[in-house]
Formats: sequence, structure tokens, C-alpha cells
Amino acid sequence: MLCHAYPYVKTILREAPAMTHVLISVDTELSAGGQARGQGIRENFESSILGRCPAGDFGVGWQMDRLEQHGLKGVFFVDPMPALVHGEQVIADIVGPILARGHEVQLHIHTEWLQWANASPVAGRSGRNIGDFDLDDQVRLLGLARDILVRAGAPRPIAFRAGNYGADDNSLRALAALGIAWDTSVNPAYLGGDCRVSVAQGQIGAVEKEGVFLLPVSGFFDRPRHFRPAQICAASGMEMRAALSHAAETKQPAFMIVTHSFEMLSRDRQRPNRSVMARFDSLCRAIADHPSLRASGFADLDPGELLDGDRKQERLPANLLRTGLRFADQLIGTWRYERRLLPG
Repeated sequence: MLCHAYPYVKTILREAPAMTHVLISVDTELSAGGQARGQGIRENFESSILGRCPAGDFGVGWQMDRLEQHGLKGVFFVDPMPALVHGEQVIADIVGPILARGHEVQLHIHTEWLQWANASPVAGRSGRNIGDFDLDDQVRLLGLARDILVRAGAPRPIAFRAGNYGADDNSLRALAALGIAWDTSVNPAYLGGDCRVSVAQGQIGAVEKEGVFLLPVSGFFDRPRHFRPAQICAASGMEMRAALSHAAETKQPAFMIVTHSFEMLSRDRQRPNRSVMARFDSLCRAIADHPSLRASGFADLDPGELLDGDRKQERLPANLLRTGLRFADQLIGTWRYERRLLPG
């Protein structure tokens, strides 16, 4: 049955596509943790969105600079829920610069913000994840978040990712009811935890489920049968390049990468993590230089090309040398950029 959320689906192709669509997705969000600690909205915005620290700005603007330097497009999943606490202008301030530079804005949601909402859209009910709510509440919350995003200047979103990957099957049904065609809330590392979407751990490519197209976060095996997500702070440059090359060589239709608006900073957000920044640069260069990789947004995707059909897809197998070098890289990066500076 064709997905009713996407009315122009072409016939499913059985041959592998010539190009692998690479989606460089950025979860773009204010910090609910900062809000809980009493952080002001301006400080939260500067830290979480601008990536501001004493050394400069290393957030969304820096990421767009690097993408554009290599001729690439990014997909920014923006969370509108802080508008329930701080007003809608803060969301417009996030969305405007992204759209002005030609990147894509899609829908993200962190329902933790409901605990501080000036007026609850769900009669005071709360939950850490969107999947903690029943179907009616999810339709209401996702519809409200979509409308805030559109009022902030974004085109009507066609893709969604749940905060904490905390979706369930009702989330997919709610998206279908709202006409949002794509979901990318499935990260296999979170299945059975926050992510309660009923999909196989080994699902790699796009699949139609509950009336939407589900495209999981990509990854690779870093040791036998152990999945490692394709997240900038979680994978070394070498691992990411190997996984991208494998996707291209095996003609995978799409490869989904994840990062965050604040991920180039140290965990305390007081300094840039230049190790992670170097990985982002290396990733952009690898995509730009590879003839079979194309940085895409959801508006560029044809579900007929991406749905699994009879095509068998496999993740990059484990390589202990790559894994060991990543451990060393992370150890050095943690020592250099994550240590709290001692006084004096």
C-alpha cells in the first residue's frame, strides 16, 4: 500500500540508484537541561544554537560555513517547543538564518519543555518523549510544533525526528495524520530503550510503516554485532569515511548522519572541541570528493528509489584497527578538550 502522506510516489525501482543520498542532519535545539538549571533564554540560545564560547561561535553558523565551503546542503531538525515557554520569536531567530543560506528545516520535538509551558496543549500531561503520550496527544503536540515552525518562516515540514529518538508506532500514525511523509526517529542504538518503534534492529534502508516512510539513522559495526551510529561525536573520521565509501560501493540509496547544533563544543560548552570539528570537516570533504555521494535534503528524495524492495543492504563490518584508533582519538580529544581547566 502506498503511503498516503506522500501522494506522488513513483513505482518502486528494483535496481540500485547510481548515487547515494547523504543526509547531514543537525538536531537544532535549545537545552532543556539549561532551562532546568535556570539558564536564561539568551544564554541558552547563544550556547545551544550559536555554539558560543570564549573562543568564538561554533554552532549552526560554523556548521553551515563548513557545509557551504564544500558545496553541501544540511538538514536542520528544529525543535519549536521552547516557544511554549519563551515565545515564538526565538524559533524564528533559529529558522531564519538557516533558510536564508539555502539549507533545509524539518521538525524536531523535545516534550521535556511541557513542564515549563505557560499554557499546556495537553491538559498538563507531561513526558520525556513524544512516545510517552497517546495518539491523540501526539497528533495535538506534533501539529502544534509544526504550526509554530511554519509561523517562524519554515516551509511545511515533510520530515520529523523525535528528541531522544523517543518515538513509538503512534508517533508514525500521528505523522501520517498530519501529512508528514518521513520519519527518522529510529536509531538502532536506542531501540528497546527510548525508541519504541517496532522495526527490526537490522533495518538499514527506508521502509514504509504506519503510513509514513521511515529512514533510520545510519551506522556501522565497530565490533562484531555491535552497532555504532553515524554521529559526528561518536565516530572517528576514519570510521565515517569508511562507512560512506561502503554505502557508495554497495549502492545504498541513502546514508543518514546525525550531529547537534552544539556538538562542536566541549561537554561543558566552555571551549571548542577541535577534534570533533576536524571530524566534521573531514566528513564534508569526503562527501564532496566522492563521485557517488550526494548531500541531499528530504525534498530531494524519491521514496520509490529509497524503499528497500528486494535489495539487500549490509552495514560496514567491524574492523578492530579502526575501532582501536577511534578509542585513541577519543582519549586524546577528551584529554585536550574535555578536561576542566584547573585554576591557576
